[in-house]
Amino acid sequence: MAKTAAADKNRDNLSIEELMSLLEEITRNIENPDTGIERSIALYEEGLAIAGKCRDRLQEARKKIEVINPDIAKTWPDNARTKDLFDS
Repeated sequence: MAKTAAADKNRDNLSIEELMSLLEEITRNIENPDTGIERSIALYEEGLAIAGKCRDRLQEARKKIEVINPDIAKTWPDNARTKDLFDS
């Protein structure tokens, strides 16, 4: 299932919360026993792309926070600086 550039562009306009909702919906669809293997694989690939967008957005937000308040990074756990929610 190839996503079009227009679908990708539409995702760029979604909030992080909307992207997370899409990931939840994709997860439900993959977990549905009526979803075929090909569809599940396509949904998985789509989920990876959305997770990548979420990771990028979170990294951008982290950088903005560090610029606004440079001392805040000192209070974050070490792994929060290098590992994101969407890293495996």
